[in-house]
Amino acid sequence: MKLPIKQLALALSAVATLYALALWLTADASPTDMLLRLVSPPGLLAIVLCLISYGLRGLRWRTWMMLYQRPMGLMTGLRLYLAGYTFTPTPGNVGEAMRGLLLAQKPLTLGQSLAIFGAERLADLVCLLLLSLPGLWWLATQTPWMQSNTLSSLQLMGMAGLALGAGLFGLFCLKAYLLKRLPWLAQAWLCLASKPWNWLGLTLLAWSLQGVAVWLVCQACGLSLSVVQATGLYAMAMVGGALSMLPAGLGGTEAILTALLFGHGSSLGQAAAITIGVRLLTLWLAVAIGATALIYSAGYRKDLRFS
Repeated sequence: MKLPIKQLALALSAVATLYALALWLTADASPTDMLLRLVSPPGLLAIVLCLISYGLRGLRWRTWMMLYQRPMGLMTGLRLYLAGYTFTPTPGNVGEAMRGLLLAQKPLTLGQSLAIFGAERLADLVCLLLLSLPGLWWLATQTPWMQSNTLSSLQLMGMAGLALGAGLFGLFCLKAYLLKRLPWLAQAWLCLASKPWNWLGLTLLAWSLQGVAVWLVCQACGLSLSVVQATGLYAMAMVGGALSMLPAGLGGTEAILTALLFGHGSSLGQAAAITIGVRLLTLWLAVAIGATALIYSAGYRKDLRFS
């Protein structure tokens, strides 16, 4: 399997250029000011929390790899997991499914790799929905267009709960059909059924740490938010970006997070600066680390194959 390294590098360069342009045009800080904010004590702590978050998700992946008789050392497993972040900027993040396929020794089958990828995405979605509840509550009780609605906030939340319940019930009814038609989904279900409290705890903690990182970026940019609020707004933006099926949620996540921050009282420039800072830490930092791990693993450790 030949990896389009040149095309991938060009695509990432183009996206990075667009990010820099967006920062220059809409943010209330210059690129130099943004860099200074990211290397401030709150920014550095946010970077550390994001790194820990990546590591926790790597532990989750390593656990699921063991289900397919692919045991590996702690550091090796984390390095190979991080290498997969190189392919995050793909529609629906589906490029990350290549992690298991690229192993130099005993690569996974396509179905097995898709199963772990599907389990990762389902676990992320469940935990992000849980973490988004404070943001949904704020949206229902504090935004002016909601306040002017004739329905009370409790009624709105009740309706949202009923809609969520109806959706889950519908999925439950379709479970047998979906598992029969999509074999990899049946395997993903087996991954989730194995030690569920383990992956739930790791996933919740990983995304919560990124929520705290978002709160620290808000503090560095002068926006007063509680940790719970920042985490909730970030989780809502991540769910919306994921549902858009755009590569890594690009565009959708940024638009939603900027709008939510703007609705919370920040200026448009401040909201844009925070959004770009958040995405640099929670997305592009992972992609950069992933590219480094990919090159090292393939060129020096010979853990991954390129053809």
